[in-house]
Amino acid sequence: MPTSFDDLSIDELRRRSSDKWRKYPADVLPAFVAEMDFALAPPVAAALRQAVGRSDTGYASPSDDLSRALATFAAQRFQWQLDPAGVVLIPDVMVGITEVLRVATAPDDGVVINPPVYPPFYTHIAEAGCRVVEAPLVNGSDGYELDLAALERAFQDGARVYLFCNPHNPTGRVFRRAEMERIAELAATYDVLVLSDEIHAPLALPGAQHVPFLSLGRRAADRTIAFVSATKGWNIPGLKCAQAVVGSDRMRAVVQRLPEELIARVGNLGVIASTAAYRDGVTWLDDLLLVLDRNRRLMGELLMEQLPAIRYQPPQGTYLAWLDCRVLNLPREPVEFFLEHGRVALGPGPKFGSSGAGFVRMTMGTSAGILREIVERMSAAVPRPA
Repeated sequence: MPTSFDDLSIDELRRRSSDKWRKYPADVLPAFVAEMDFALAPPVAAALRQAVGRSDTGYASPSDDLSRALATFAAQRFQWQLDPAGVVLIPDVMVGITEVLRVATAPDDGVVINPPVYPPFYTHIAEAGCRVVEAPLVNGSDGYELDLAALERAFQDGARVYLFCNPHNPTGRVFRRAEMERIAELAATYDVLVLSDEIHAPLALPGAQHVPFLSLGRRAADRTIAFVSATKGWNIPGLKCAQAVVGSDRMRAVVQRLPEELIARVGNLGVIASTAAYRDGVTWLDDLLLVLDRNRRLMGELLMEQLPAIRYQPPQGTYLAWLDCRVLNLPREPVEFFLEHGRVALGPGPKFGSSGAGFVRMTMGTSAGILREIVERMSAAVPRPA
């Protein structure tokens, strides 16, 4: 187990200027945003130092180096043979999705999502002038599953787009190839555009294998745009660089209609850091996944010891814990209760959809010591029977 990932000091972390460490007072432990606490991967840090050293801080331009680095990483990691010519730089995944919706849909077109799901899905669909159509995940004894019958009903009812999140935020599900092949079949039958948010793809944990939607074959490629990024796997979200990937002439025609100024919103340091991550950061990523695997197991142990009423399904991917706190019967939403009484900031479940009431999302991308303190604070806040 790599030990450097646990060399974190809360005092040092509070010197950072990111929203995670500045949003709340200093007595609050933040675990609300999908951002890790670990030091940058050395290859990424070195690339950034070199860029700043040569004052390479101007506007970004299309990068063949980044496209080739992504293609090599995808082939080695996911057995996905993507064409570098099909890679388009975007500032972040949600901006890319919003702009694609603007050029590929008509006003009030239905866009299907699977709640509980990343809250900006709701707001960005509305921003693009479209309408949210929900096909909720089914929360069973073995965790969350797609409701493929509900998905087909949504397509039958005229939804034009499916916004698919895999690995799934917040549940951590990594969907199986068979499930995805059925989605591709349904999308072809009902002529639905698939926008596949795969930002957490590098974070498929041991025991799970991420399957890129565009790797499913020609039927999927003809109607899918994938959105990927190094931002989650290597913890560089503030550098503003993601990639839209297409694998067919039909989808290439869609991305060619994106605003020309989109490239101006990409961060040049993000391009440089992403290239280094895909090309030289795989060893660090492999070490990170061991730490996240340890943390998801530690989370289960801590909850069993201190908050056994909370229902927790270890994620198959991501560093997110989706915690069902309903049995605690707290007097208000758990996110508010734990902030006030435990001084822990978590992600509010209701923002992930109506099925998120009584849930919180916690980020586990931190040291074992900090993770333990978060759970201990939560446990101390919960009233015990007299």
